[in-house]
Amino acid sequence: MMVNSMNAGWWVRRWSELHPSKPAIIFEDTTITYHGLHRRLNAVASWLQSIGIEKGDRVAVMLSNCPEFLEIYLACSRLGAMFVPINFRLSANEVDYTIRNCRPRVFIFSSNFAPALTHLEFENYLPPIIIAVIGDESTRPGALGYHYEVGAFDGKEPFLTASTGPSNPEEAQVIMYTSGTTGEPKGAVLSHRKTFFNCLNADIFFKLSFDDTMLIILPLFHSGGLFIQASPCIYKGATMVVHKRFDAEKTYFDIARYRVTKFLGVPTIYKALLNLPDDQRRDISSLKVCAIGGEKTTHELLINCKNAGFPVRQIMGQTETSILLWASEEDSLAKPGTVGRPVFHAEVDLVDPGGRSVRPGEVGEIVVRGSIMMTEYWQDPEKTRETIRNGWLRTGDLARMDEDGYFYLVDRAKDMYISGGENVYPAEVEKVIREHPGVEDVAVIGVPDEKWGEVGHAFIIRKKGYDISPDDIIGFCDGKLARYKLPRRVSFVPSFPRTTLGKVKKHILRKKWNIR
Repeated sequence: MMVNSMNAGWWVRRWSELHPSKPAIIFEDTTITYHGLHRRLNAVASWLQSIGIEKGDRVAVMLSNCPEFLEIYLACSRLGAMFVPINFRLSANEVDYTIRNCRPRVFIFSSNFAPALTHLEFENYLPPIIIAVIGDESTRPGALGYHYEVGAFDGKEPFLTASTGPSNPEEAQVIMYTSGTTGEPKGAVLSHRKTFFNCLNADIFFKLSFDDTMLIILPLFHSGGLFIQASPCIYKGATMVVHKRFDAEKTYFDIARYRVTKFLGVPTIYKALLNLPDDQRRDISSLKVCAIGGEKTTHELLINCKNAGFPVRQIMGQTETSILLWASEEDSLAKPGTVGRPVFHAEVDLVDPGGRSVRPGEVGEIVVRGSIMMTEYWQDPEKTRETIRNGWLRTGDLARMDEDGYFYLVDRAKDMYISGGENVYPAEVEKVIREHPGVEDVAVIGVPDEKWGEVGHAFIIRKKGYDISPDDIIGFCDGKLARYKLPRRVSFVPSFPRTTLGKVKKHILRKKWNIR
């Protein structure tokens, strides 16, 4: 039978019994207690059951940060349904691929995103999908009104048995999609056990307690927002201040207003906070632990954060594992460039191509084993076998380790780069650019950018007879890719340096064009 202590939905029930009036979520000046959250997720779970959702079914959502996101996530946990959060920054084509890949029984999205989904013919999907809209349901003909439907089940509880709810901590809880190196996203299947052990790691890392208040501005559809912040807060009975989107002035305001103690952001966010004029800042002395991750972090930024009052410690992870490595405030400054040491609940190693551990100072690929690993890639056994070998998950990140066990990133295998906290895989961008009739071939690399950390630089070989410009390329990609994936720079070249097998030598492209 399922161990309730590993079920996020059960955590809410337990806190509603122990401390019913404790604030669970603060969103846009509205406070939801743990009792209120428990009542809401019961209503959502009962509604999902009423429309036929059973254990193992997928429930997809496309929402900004909001209480509804969390109540649906928690309701799915109670039912044993798989929660599928979709990045609302994706293009309609990318959403279409994700929906067809995970084949959800119900898709819930905000009316704000309805215009971007206009061309998706949900009525023709197989199996059929129930559509529910949060907001104005008239934006999508035939859609259900989420709040109206759920409201009819207020005060009710779902009927759960071993066959209708999760009965084993190894069962899938979430399918979280990560951009694919071959041009298609991959759905990482994450179990209840994985979420539980991620919470234990975050508990240690953040020094979480019942009395903490966590400000969440990272998108909940990502691992950082959902598994490093929200889920651990629910596990500990802490309070979450949830922002719909990042706003630097509002961030300062709410840290002071709610006496926020814990916070997580990517370097782009911290840069924006540091660049805000002094007269728009507020008191942040309540902050006890701030985390930074998701992009390359410079030593200068860490020092500037400390001087501004942000007690920053570093984390590193990925969708397939969540937090892997972390470094304290002191270690982050004392060892410039480190991404830390392994978290408590995981085995992390550096290996050579043959899978043998490398010695300190040598470069190897970061691999991980333990309860924080994903189970598989959804319906993709080949990629699963490529990634999980002999029980170890290959992260694709290359690093070296010093004598004290601290890791230092060297490069990212498969050329992935991070722009504004979002993973971008060049192969995905290249696939779209190659569809342009004037493009013979293309190679995309990540290059440094002061605002976004990294952006895409596309090197293009024109087809004979075509006179295309950088704006033509960027305009062609717009609408086919999420905006953060659009290349910001375009160069036209006569040829590419290649290996004997025809693969583009991107490191030579970098050197030739003086890109560091």
